Amino acid sequence: MSEETGETPDGGDPAAGDDASRDGAAPAGRDIVVPLRLYKTVTVFSTLIAIVAILAGFVLLDRGTRRATASPDEVSLPVVALGLGLIVGGSAVYAFSTRFRTAEMGKSKDDTDEDSGDG
Repeated sequence: MSEETGETPDGGDPAAGDDASRDGAAPAGRDIVVPLRLYKTVTVFSTLIAIVAILAGFVLLDRGTRRATASPDEVSLPVVALGLGLIVGGSAVYAFSTRFRTAEMGKSKDDTDEDSGDG
């Protein structure tokens, strides 16, 4: 904790009392605990949607720029914008799907007492 500013090293306010500043863990509520069957369904379909969206985005980006050979006047901005939107959307779907976990799944940073098995 800095004596001059009264902040913790990570920039948090020690008087705020949030869980993240006390034990260094992520704030509560980031992970969504679901049954195993729903976890598998979310994982499969979100990965499939993300892959299809990202690939379609790159295809549209390629088509809108004519394989990156089009002059700036010939670039189809709506097609390029749609392609970039699909890439960003697919990435967001995948990123949000990683928030799901089952009750049996532990957080790796919480399991510090486990043996590493390295030796």
